[in-house]
Amino acid sequence: MKTRGATRPFRRALATTGAAVLLVLVAGCGLSAPSDAGSDRAAAKGCSGDDAAPALADVDALPDARDWNGPATAVVGACEVRPVDTGTQSLPATVTDAQGTKVTVTDTSRILALDVYGTLSRTVFELGLGDSVVGRDISTQFPQAANLPLVTQNGHDLAAEAILDLDPTVILTDTSLGPWDVVLQMREAGIPVVVTDSERSLDNIDDITREVAAALGVPAAGKALAQRTAAEVDEVRARIADVAPTDVQDQLRTVFLYVRGQSGVYYMFGEDSGADSLIEAVGAYDVADEIGWNGMKPVTDEGIVSAQPDVVLMMTGGLESVGGVDGLLERLPALAQTPAGEHRRFVDMEDSEVLGFGPESARVLNALAVALYAPDAVS
Repeated sequence: MKTRGATRPFRRALATTGAAVLLVLVAGCGLSAPSDAGSDRAAAKGCSGDDAAPALADVDALPDARDWNGPATAVVGACEVRPVDTGTQSLPATVTDAQGTKVTVTDTSRILALDVYGTLSRTVFELGLGDSVVGRDISTQFPQAANLPLVTQNGHDLAAEAILDLDPTVILTDTSLGPWDVVLQMREAGIPVVVTDSERSLDNIDDITREVAAALGVPAAGKALAQRTAAEVDEVRARIADVAPTDVQDQLRTVFLYVRGQSGVYYMFGEDSGADSLIEAVGAYDVADEIGWNGMKPVTDEGIVSAQPDVVLMMTGGLESVGGVDGLLERLPALAQTPAGEHRRFVDMEDSEVLGFGPESARVLNALAVALYAPDAVS
């Protein structure tokens, strides 16, 4: 077994602690033939890397979902973009963005798409406009974009000078990056800035995809990408339903911990955090609902013991920041009083991928499901 050692509420949690977020990505997707699109094999096909998760359909799930000892790492892998047919682009495009600002985009020859997870840039590439992207945030590291110049510094701080040096004709962003004064400065410089929804969950992938496509004058491509993503997610969820326990008492009791050891940040993500959507989608039981844990709160011994998780989901960077499972159990000793701690069942996934909820969502679900139900397959 392999061991490794932003939603608005997400941003609110970070702001409360004053923590600086550094998301280190190796983002990716799979290049699949059209005939395979929408299957769980398509969700894994073409994703390279020795530790990339296979398709859930190609592994043997455990008869008992709790019959394993961790930890395990869910890996999507590094792959290529699968652009949809952009069709005819219609410019100028006038949209009302998520903040109610009316924006007219006349030129998409130099695009910047910036957010904390790299979801917006990935969406632009999947819409077939990747050749027009001129820069990236720190979270955009998939192969086709990895060599673009960075416009973020000190993690996720937008750098006004770096942005202006790239002479963008349109900027797509949300409120997950700052300082906000930089965004306002770009508007004052005459650059069209479209602010998309900052919440991330499986429920609004379609909306964000269409927001981006509308702003870039390719609504037909947005519709096609949204439909493809939804079909792939549905197919992977159907495969998960084949292997996940149907009875609630047999499902893996799961919590999501957000940890930054160097900053002393230990949060448990609850309802309406995005993590609940993810846990439900992989066929596990979200303990947050049972214990009334809403949004994101600093984790407590009482909360951990009450939750009694069978498995803990985490970001890879978070687990590494505390020195792996041993370090986490030392810092949060209450975890040792849970089945997850006793059996060391901790599943981590790259920070950029696990809560990004974009075009790669099916691959994320597939990789997590393999780690949960066939952990030996990711050894």
